[in-house]
Amino acid sequence: MIAETRLTDGTLALVLPLHPEDREALRDGYEQLSVDARYHRFLAPVPHLNDDLLDHLVDDVDGLDHVALALAVVDDDHVGVPVGVARTIRYRQDPTAADVAVTVLDAWQGRGVATALLAELMRQRPVGVSRLVTTVAADNEASVAMLRRLGRTTTTPAGINRLDVVVDLTEPDDPRPDPTGDP
Repeated sequence: MIAETRLTDGTLALVLPLHPEDREALRDGYEQLSVDARYHRFLAPVPHLNDDLLDHLVDDVDGLDHVALALAVVDDDHVGVPVGVARTIRYRQDPTAADVAVTVLDAWQGRGVATALLAELMRQRPVGVSRLVTTVAADNEASVAMLRRLGRTTTTPAGINRLDVVVDLTEPDDPRPDPTGDP
């Protein structure tokens, strides 16, 4: 499913599902990130995306338990240029919870890319997911603020320069069924 959106500066953008053929574009985009952006993405120094990591980030996307979306801005030639990726992955041990990650090219940060990606990601999140459970760098104030916009949020220290973040996504009129079958 393709969703059209406008960024905060009026730039036309498309939110698209990530496909296996996007593997090299994902690798190329990662190479454009600053060292800080790379660290904030994985909370570890990951200088390059190796094939095993790309297998997980691209080939493991199933659209059910692992949803990944890319945002491409439309240039003057009406060609989409990828500038961000967001994903959610359901936790096997708790089907009502999922991890979430958003990566935006440095030059596009602060322009609404993450907000647009997350809005569509929440619409397409795995059925039954009612909580996001993730860890972020404590100095990544933008990520914490972004998560707080999604729902009631709790943060707890999780070691040196890390925060565990839980976002409650439940809404009284959320029609998504519980995947465990419980009412």
